[in-house]
Amino acid sequence: MSDATPTEGAGRRLARSFALYTLARLGLVAVITAVILGVGALVHLAVPLLVAMLFALLIAMPLSLVLFKKLRSQVNRDIAAVDAKRRQEREQLMSRLQGKDER
Repeated sequence: MSDATPTEGAGRRLARSFALYTLARLGLVAVITAVILGVGALVHLAVPLLVAMLFALLIAMPLSLVLFKKLRSQVNRDIAAVDAKRRQEREQLMSRLQGKDER
């Protein structure tokens, strides 16, 4: 896995981690929506798709915090790495602008 050291691929890792986390959350909403629709069909109750999706979204929000803790932590680590790299580049730029060239 990645650590919090600033590297060239930090932005790419962040994008990949964020995409995985987002897809996992969307998948959870889809699964819960299917369960709601399935239970509705079993009890012979017509549940509108939009209503099922809204309930699934409400259920999935707190559930994803528990189920996808590792993915969320990875996204946070990648954000920290990107931020550290950006901060380092900014400090180097400020140093050069002030005439303190490190060469």
